[in-house]
Amino acid sequence: MMRIIESKQAGKLLERRTARLAEAENVVKPILEAVRRRGDKALVEYAKKFDGLDRATVRLHPDELAAAAETLAPEFRAAVETAARNVRAFSQLQLPKSQIRRFAPGLNIGYVVRPLDTVAAYIPGGRYPLPSTLIMTAVPAQAAGVPNICACSPKPAPVVLGAAHLLGLSQVFHMGGAQAVAAFAYGTRTVPKADRIVGPGNIYVAAAKKLLAGEVGIDFVAGPTEVMIIAPEGNPRFIAADLLAQAEHDVDAAAILLTPSTRLARAVAAEIERQLKDLPTAKVARKSLEKNGAIVVVQSIDEALDLANRFAPEHLSVHHEAVLDRIQNAGAIFIGPFSPEAAGDYASGPNHVLPTSGAARVRGGLSAADFVKVISVQHLSADALRRLTGTVATLARAEGLEAHARSVELRLEGDSANG
Repeated sequence: MMRIIESKQAGKLLERRTARLAEAENVVKPILEAVRRRGDKALVEYAKKFDGLDRATVRLHPDELAAAAETLAPEFRAAVETAARNVRAFSQLQLPKSQIRRFAPGLNIGYVVRPLDTVAAYIPGGRYPLPSTLIMTAVPAQAAGVPNICACSPKPAPVVLGAAHLLGLSQVFHMGGAQAVAAFAYGTRTVPKADRIVGPGNIYVAAAKKLLAGEVGIDFVAGPTEVMIIAPEGNPRFIAADLLAQAEHDVDAAAILLTPSTRLARAVAAEIERQLKDLPTAKVARKSLEKNGAIVVVQSIDEALDLANRFAPEHLSVHHEAVLDRIQNAGAIFIGPFSPEAAGDYASGPNHVLPTSGAARVRGGLSAADFVKVISVQHLSADALRRLTGTVATLARAEGLEAHARSVELRLEGDSANG
């Protein structure tokens, strides 16, 4: 049965689990260097060794994507279309809009928004095929106006390839791991060099993204997935189902319930056992709960919120919107009994590519804004520049940058102000 502990015993449980990135970095460094130096030749060698590639190139032909789409069940096609529509609508809300405003006479400043040219979506291919991750990475890039959207997977399942075709993608690659990250970071004759690589992956993908973050833009370095639920009361069946939905991802996943109710804690623990009996993924889910899960009995909801803000969970489920103002750190927030994490994972609209391992302290989930650049614009008249000359020259000379000061002053000498 899932362990029930008091909050004073939760210290180790809530300590951030540190992924063995240093060890993984040592493994992937030679792979990154090989792809950088030998390009497609090294990439294909690694793809054959690690990804089961059985051809001479990692690039899949668009006809293969179209053929995979033909095998999709009508209900799956409809699900992809619904999910993509909702994700696209939400993504459009996230985009900054270009604007230039008059801040003072003769001083017009603002910014323009421009999409990145090429982005790459990494779609994991481990225990489960993940067409939902393709939707969550490609559709926001489409909403942002990115002209070249690539995707890769170490095990490109038919549902992923078919979904790519439905989304209008044509640049899909059979490759994964550090070699795929390196290919997009450096570019090869077959694989375009990307401006940004997004999407979750295993520890070797995370290590490669971390090492290449100066070479290519990334979303974040992902760790094991996690959910935290805060519930003073509620339906034990719903809560147990949500904990299991998280736990079935992976044996390293973390699923934690914080509640001030001992009665609810016991009811949820018993319900988990009942639902595990006929859950096809029970072996993985049980190990995950035993290793990383717990029901923590807290003194109050205030204590639970404090613990949640310290943990900064990837997913945070709360009982009522009244506590929303108290939440500082979370990748995504789910409010109320009919907002399960699974709705966000697939179809409600917000992105499911979220920060883990405490990264929610500094950023939210993947967004359409991750696929654009915001470029500042300024247009000054002579009079506007004259009003700023003293400030600019004083600050420039304080820094010892005389040419900066002169570049402003010479424009306003005599008749040159009109030149």
